[in-house]
Amino acid sequence: MEILAGPAILIFLIFVFIYVSRAIRIIRPYEKGLVERLGKYTRTADSGLTVLFPPFESMRKVDMRERYISVPPQEVITKDNVVVSVDALIYFHVTDPFKVVYNVQYFEGSATNLAQTNLRNTIGELDLDQTLNSREQINTRMREILDEVTDKWGVKVTRVEIQKIDPPADIVNAMSAQMKAERTKRAAIIEAEGIKQAAITKAEGEKQAAILKAEGEAGAIERVATANKFQKIALAEGDGQAILTVFKAIHDGNPTQDLLALKYMEMLGNVANGQATKIFLPLEASGTLGALSTIAEAFKTDLKTKK
Repeated sequence: MEILAGPAILIFLIFVFIYVSRAIRIIRPYEKGLVERLGKYTRTADSGLTVLFPPFESMRKVDMRERYISVPPQEVITKDNVVVSVDALIYFHVTDPFKVVYNVQYFEGSATNLAQTNLRNTIGELDLDQTLNSREQINTRMREILDEVTDKWGVKVTRVEIQKIDPPADIVNAMSAQMKAERTKRAAIIEAEGIKQAAITKAEGEKQAAILKAEGEAGAIERVATANKFQKIALAEGDGQAILTVFKAIHDGNPTQDLLALKYMEMLGNVANGQATKIFLPLEASGTLGALSTIAEAFKTDLKTKK
């Protein structure tokens, strides 16, 4: 009996160790545990230490972190009947561990097939140019479709990224030639626009220069005319002032009619030299002219007497 007691205790200890190791479960912070009792769901265990009662209870761990699914390349026909090869990445995270375990058998395979089907449908509605230029629109459309379907699976699709869209080689060569022609066309247009702008700028400059030259010449002529005007006005004012001064001096001196007559005779002598074109006589000249006529009669009488 004592001989049998040693192995029995050892077997019991091994059984206890196995039982405890299966009964105590540690759940990490990014995991959730689904506890089943006799095949029926009972509760969801959070991170930390959880105690089970095997063999009646078991646990399934669900990773709650964001993950991705790689959608393999597939050939898709565009709206204008061009075959392109398209692949994608689907980023998702589990929002409800119960649904992702009990509502879908194999989520990643189901999501991959669903993405492939909807890629064919989405790109089939676009032509080649739209497909190549509308990656963001395709990504958004695919995310909305997948998120709507996977919501009942307890999964949130955060984003879908189209990795590459590969047209056939002949289409690539044709597109390259088209892009080269477009670049050549844009270069020619830009060059023509530059020449046109340069010509316009040159013409505007010449026009502005001609306007400034004409304005300068007009200003110079105006200034010369103004200077001549002021010169003539100044000379006329000087002559007038001189005449006024002379007549004032004569009047202030109270000259006799005989003296005035002699002065007018001297003046008439200067007029008779043929250089003067105009004669200005003051109002007082009426009396002086009478004196001149008297002197002229006296000269005539004297000449007759001498004869």
